Amino acid sequence: MLVVGDVITDVVARHRGPLAAGTDTAAAVRTLPGGAGANVACWAAHWGCPDVRLLGRVGTDAAAWHERELSACGVRPLLVVDPEAPTGTVICLVDQGASAERTFLTDSGASLRLDPGDWSSALLDGVARLHLSGYLFFSEPSRALASAALESARARDVPVSLDPASAGFLAKLGVDRFLALAEDVDLLLPSRDEACLLTGLPDPADAAAELSRRIPLVVAKLGGDGALVARSGTVRARVPAAPAAARDTTGAGDAFTGAFLAALLAGAEPEAAAVEGCGAGAMAVERIGGRPEAALPAR
Repeated sequence: MLVVGDVITDVVARHRGPLAAGTDTAAAVRTLPGGAGANVACWAAHWGCPDVRLLGRVGTDAAAWHERELSACGVRPLLVVDPEAPTGTVICLVDQGASAERTFLTDSGASLRLDPGDWSSALLDGVARLHLSGYLFFSEPSRALASAALESARARDVPVSLDPASAGFLAKLGVDRFLALAEDVDLLLPSRDEACLLTGLPDPADAAAELSRRIPLVVAKLGGDGALVARSGTVRARVPAAPAAARDTTGAGDAFTGAFLAALLAGAEPEAAAVEGCGAGAMAVERIGGRPEAALPAR
């Protein structure tokens, strides 16, 4: 599997209670590797996909560190080093209450400076699935790269999955524009908010069903409410969430996506793959940060 997407440095600040404006709020702060695309790749490898590759763009400031961390998770990093922009950084504000909800402050940096010059159809050699992070659609250079990758995949009959990635950025891009860009994918993995935004429907089941009239397979991620699998305008399965004691919900959707794709590539039906995705999501929220435990020690 080839994942194309963002590689980000996460600064995770876990605080309890509301942020105190104008003064200090005590927090536990850690710097961790992240990025939706990179997280998906790491969870797919963790869930048993034997060959996971990641195309992303980073700055010179953290390129070596990210390459080591990806390799330690069993991912083959194909990182483009940007000589001008720093590695993207996200500040993750995580409430240590029962919900462990998070708020992101995002500086995309080099991650959205991927461009068609970074793409080659040879990147699909030996690839059974291409997965695109929706963050690629939110800047002109990486949007052009995503279009080139979709064209290459279509020419080779390689199936393509897409995670919309961010309801906030999606609203700025525009629903119609996003759906036009996504017309050649065979699998869409939106969150509840993204599915509802893309359809204008308040109920996620109705939204997933509606999206599946346009895209062959839609798997809507509902967090603590599990997941929905929709095809041909109908919700075919409702998969419950796996029990978990949430500490940090950062990357839970990425974990679902990575495990789901790994199971799908191993031959599972979408409904069974969604069960695997929910299991990975539960594992993710019990960890700090968006990645699974590294398979190998990072050096």
